[in-house]
Amino acid sequence: MLALLDTLNPEQRTAVTLPDESALILAGAGSGKTRVLTTRIAWLIQTNRVSPHGILAVTFTNKAAKEMLTRISAMLPINTRGMWVGTFHGLANRLLRTHWREAGLPQSFQILDSADQLSAIKRLMKAMNVDTEKYEPKKVQWFINGHKEAGRRARDAEAFDEYSMRMAELFEAYDAQCQREGVADFPELLLRSYELLYRNEPLREHYRERFKHILIDEFQDTNALQYRWLKLFAGPHAALFAVGDDDQSIYAFRGADTANMAEFEREFARGNVIKLEQNYRSHGHILTAANTLIAQNAHRLGKNLWTAEGDGEPIRIYQAYSDQDEASFVVDEAKNLNREGVAFSDMALLYRSNAQSRVLEHALFSAGVAYRVYGGLRFFERQEIKHALAYLRVMTQPEDDGAFLRVVNFPARGIGARTLEQLADTAARSGSSLWQAACTGGGKVGGFASLIEAIKQATSGLTLAETIDHVIEASGLADYYRADKDGADRLENLEELVNAAALFSEESGPDALGADVAPEASEASQPELERFLAHAALEAGEHQAEAGRDALQLMTVHAAKGLEFHAVFITGLEESLFPHEQSAYEEGGLEEERRLMYVAITRARRRLYLSHAQSRMLHGQVRYGLPSRFLDELPGQVLLHLNRRAESPAAHYAAPAPRTAPAGNDTGYRVGQSVAHARFGTGIIIDFEGRGPDARVQVKFRDAGTKWLALAYANLSAA
Repeated sequence: MLALLDTLNPEQRTAVTLPDESALILAGAGSGKTRVLTTRIAWLIQTNRVSPHGILAVTFTNKAAKEMLTRISAMLPINTRGMWVGTFHGLANRLLRTHWREAGLPQSFQILDSADQLSAIKRLMKAMNVDTEKYEPKKVQWFINGHKEAGRRARDAEAFDEYSMRMAELFEAYDAQCQREGVADFPELLLRSYELLYRNEPLREHYRERFKHILIDEFQDTNALQYRWLKLFAGPHAALFAVGDDDQSIYAFRGADTANMAEFEREFARGNVIKLEQNYRSHGHILTAANTLIAQNAHRLGKNLWTAEGDGEPIRIYQAYSDQDEASFVVDEAKNLNREGVAFSDMALLYRSNAQSRVLEHALFSAGVAYRVYGGLRFFERQEIKHALAYLRVMTQPEDDGAFLRVVNFPARGIGARTLEQLADTAARSGSSLWQAACTGGGKVGGFASLIEAIKQATSGLTLAETIDHVIEASGLADYYRADKDGADRLENLEELVNAAALFSEESGPDALGADVAPEASEASQPELERFLAHAALEAGEHQAEAGRDALQLMTVHAAKGLEFHAVFITGLEESLFPHEQSAYEEGGLEEERRLMYVAITRARRRLYLSHAQSRMLHGQVRYGLPSRFLDELPGQVLLHLNRRAESPAAHYAAPAPRTAPAGNDTGYRVGQSVAHARFGTGIIIDFEGRGPDARVQVKFRDAGTKWLALAYANLSAA
């Protein structure tokens, strides 16, 4: 028994050796929560407080469940195969497989994944002759799943007008279809198992008698139904051991309710809260920054991370002129770290939204640095980008049958498989492309050909970026993703494609070439759109590092949760980007964004970089933004502000020497002048560069530190 406890700190040991009572374990980032959870299970078994079959342990991913079982096996010589350790859905499935008859399911019921579920809904709607333009299948799917995840059946759905009443009817018809066919979707697993235990008291009492110890991992990520499901297993004498961190609750968009932790404390823990605050991952300055930032949130249970490893290096802040400059800085620093012996795979580039990866990928690709997009696709491999590029390919190379087939019915235009088969037969008989067959035919495929021709005419004479922007709108892609509940990221990616086109024009146009540089004759005569498509194909087809190769890790902050790295770069720290602009319109949105920033900071072990850009390409045009408020919320004593030295961008960084305003300055401002800003307060201009509308000033504010501001957007006034 002592061997199990030897490596634990006092708080961890207290949590592991708790008597048979419920408790909330408030486990900070890097505090060893998985060790505590698995050691608690091993200790309960080793001390004969419970048998392996008397434990119910729930987590959120199969990977986490497998790791728990592996660690338990390493600590105890037991067979873990029969233990109820798994995900919510995995354990719900196990319960329904065991009690299929009581649950009203066939013994061999099948599980529908999301794609299978959508297909089943489309089949149902076709059979019911439902207008799929008015009632989009994907919206019907969201309606059904949203209600199920909230614990509601069709009879409980709010129906207050013709539309919602029809949606409730489809929900009821879908459930009936699934019952006839003996299938269950993912939300059904949890809801059906909850209903089974709720209405079957003997069965409920059986499991309450069996599971005397219930352990829950990542409790902050539970939704309403998952918490209710857990409570059904909890008899009057059960000990619930909930491990979580309300400061890392970042999945509200999936239904996670951080209030479950406070409710659990009131209902079960009754003040029995153990805080795991010693961090084994990060150096002190990183933790000081994280603690100070998250303290701005009002609704939290409260804890303060600390480490015995010392303060470590300061957090480096870089203010870039542009998003390209920011990407270049990141690449240079990563290469420097690699030369110092840090593996690329132990570095992570984090960003708030997927669209930000495009500029970073381009910089890494150009510098020859191997990278891997973790938990997602490279920019040019994403579905919406491939759709947009396919439209462009049909415009430039209509004989490209692959591109034609990708978009002829996307977004849906009522062109079914049978119509396309007939079109392919026509093309084969005449030896033509599908496009040519569509042009000579009629009906809806003819309408698609007319759409492409209309787009070609409308974009004649437009710039490359304007052309792509028009294609995204005129094709229906923008409207399709606007109507998609989960389409916001895809819309941002399409906007980033417009930015990529604008940058491509800037970098490859005649003004970008030196006096002694000329393009090849064949390249110079090739239309810009065709060259851009070739460029996109090259970036899509290369440089994502193969498995096992040392490569820089790119990912969203959401994808980074649970991971750690020697060095972390958090990019795009600007207002409306991080925190995201949507947070201003959602209740608790800003606090969730701050928790997301907290998660990002605590991924770093030794080196942390925070960067923001004064200008960024948005919607194909340069936009100027303010630094993120999160930068202002960090303690100044742990920060080191960097500015790139022009003579050696890859070497050292130092603060620039102040300059006087340039001759001919016509802005009305001068170095040494006192100014006021609506957000940052009063300050003094200490540096100045540029002229006219491009001028920017560096202001040392009394309470907000030193900041560069573009005069055209700064809204400064004389103090």
